[in-house]
Amino acid sequence: MIITDRDRKALQLLGGVLVVVAVVYFWPDSTAAPGTPVSGTAADAPVLVEQRLERVRRMMLQVPDKEATLYATKADLAAREKGLLQADTAPQAQAQLFQILRRVGRSLPQPIDIRASEIGQAKSFGDDYGEVSVSVTFNCGIEQLVNYLADLGAQPELLATSELRVGAARDKDKILPVSLTVSGLVPRKLIPDKKGVQF
Repeated sequence: MIITDRDRKALQLLGGVLVVVAVVYFWPDSTAAPGTPVSGTAADAPVLVEQRLERVRRMMLQVPDKEATLYATKADLAAREKGLLQADTAPQAQAQLFQILRRVGRSLPQPIDIRASEIGQAKSFGDDYGEVSVSVTFNCGIEQLVNYLADLGAQPELLATSELRVGAARDKDKILPVSLTVSGLVPRKLIPDKKGVQF
């Protein structure tokens, strides 16, 4: 006889139900003082069993809702984690982030030429993720800058502007010198553990 995954899940759920029923059935009455003998007539026993059964039924009715919430949360997390920069190492993720910045700049109606870059240090972002950053400089008009930032925000990757510096216009075309630092999220495994002296 072959047991499928569905059968295993059903057996696990049944086992959980049996444990809950056993706990509720054999749990001592909280209204009785400790050490006092249980008193009551045989007529009270069916009423107590029915009350306990009703409590178990209410608890069991909550299980599908909680499972549905769990599955929806897992699906939402998986969809969001598709935006992580996928690479084998942190420097590769930073190179990928730089390529995204260049690609977005070139895709504008008036392209922006990314001239220089500075790679930031990879660091942890919470317990489960890491953060890599890249700083770029370029010259552009204010409309180009607004369009560039809007297009960066529309990318499927999880990116955020962490620093933006805009200088004064240098000529009659109002071209601005811009320094921009953008961060992206990566899996935590790409961030090296800091080993140092611990006190």
